[in-house]
Amino acid sequence: MSDFFSRYRQTVDYLFNHLPMFQRSGGAAYKKDLTNIRALCEFLGNPQDRFPTVHVAGTNGKGSTCYMLAAVLQAHGLRTGLYVSPHYKDFRERVRINGKYVSKKFVIEFTERMKPLIEEIQPSFFEIGVAMAFEYFAQSKVDVAVIEVGMGGRLDSTNIINPLVSVITNISFDHMQFLGDTLPQIATEKAGIIKPGVPVVIGETHPETQPVFDAKAAEMGAAIVYADQHIHADIISQSLTHSVFQVFYDDCIKYTDLNVNIHADYQAKNLQTVLQTVEIIRAGFSLQDNKIRAGLFDLKERTRFIGRWQLLGEQPTILADSGHNEDGLRQAMRQLSKLSYRHLHMVFGVVNDKDITKILQLLPTDAQYYFAKANIPRGMNAHALQEQAATYGLHGRAYSSVKNALRAAKRHATPADLIFVGGSTFVVAEVI
Repeated sequence: MSDFFSRYRQTVDYLFNHLPMFQRSGGAAYKKDLTNIRALCEFLGNPQDRFPTVHVAGTNGKGSTCYMLAAVLQAHGLRTGLYVSPHYKDFRERVRINGKYVSKKFVIEFTERMKPLIEEIQPSFFEIGVAMAFEYFAQSKVDVAVIEVGMGGRLDSTNIINPLVSVITNISFDHMQFLGDTLPQIATEKAGIIKPGVPVVIGETHPETQPVFDAKAAEMGAAIVYADQHIHADIISQSLTHSVFQVFYDDCIKYTDLNVNIHADYQAKNLQTVLQTVEIIRAGFSLQDNKIRAGLFDLKERTRFIGRWQLLGEQPTILADSGHNEDGLRQAMRQLSKLSYRHLHMVFGVVNDKDITKILQLLPTDAQYYFAKANIPRGMNAHALQEQAATYGLHGRAYSSVKNALRAAKRHATPADLIFVGGSTFVVAEVI
């Protein structure tokens, strides 16, 4: 048994340390073409062509959308693959079937099988992860797989599938050094997942990006629908674990008291995108309203969905959210402002390759800050973050680690206070 775990550890170390990894090295790991992923999948016999898929891109909300879609499909008894990125703690989080992570045995055997080709073509960590997911889903004979785009769309490694439906949640500013610095430029990259004759769902209508999507859909002969033009989800009540919605479809009531295992107002937009996608694939999978309800009610248990508005403790309330760009953090801060607490404590860290000036302007000035560097090379130095934040009226101490920052926040907080952990996926990963 110890030999097996040693082999697994060596395999993961090989994947992490031998292959360029965006989480660690940023732009150096970003491959601007599909050559490697095509070579990997051709070597495997093109496993991505052996099961139906739903492809999900977007700046924010694509992860939540993927998890909700997977939960709905699982509730219908479908063997449902789910590929997401990045992972929080365990590499295997990226590849799961019905909420169960890919086996360590498969990771070992797949990597050993692929090593000669890996050494030859030097793919990125992300490219190997995508190929692994496709092969695992094909071997496991999934009924359907929900596939999240890593970055952009047009040149993303996942973009060699021919899905049942393409989904683009929204467009805002993130990864601008790769995708462009205007909304139309970013939308053009995301629109690259639109395939000939494959219907596409756009989550949010925006005057700057709609012409881009309409033109690409017309070019591809793809039917296009904007979820927010047809579906409206109103939150009628919330707890820290669930939200209850009234859902209207073309102004007619569609779901009364739809109880979803998510919290935060921003999830309403993601739910609209999910339900519009469900309408497109409903006939093909015989989807039923009662099972759609069941899947969404037990979302986190079914899929092992973590990291978004996750409740980590009470008295004091401790919440973690992995929103990490301007739009994601704006929504998280808006949600935070609606909660009741005595004092607010912010455990906060960012990566060093983002322009954080707009992010810092969004943060509350009446909070006590605990600045920390995520334990990755891309993590921004806590003292540098502390200095920059002070120019925006955000004051606090710098800590040597995220865990130490959270410990300090807990020491200073009273039971009536609230502690928020965020700023980066990698900050949240260290405490959940």
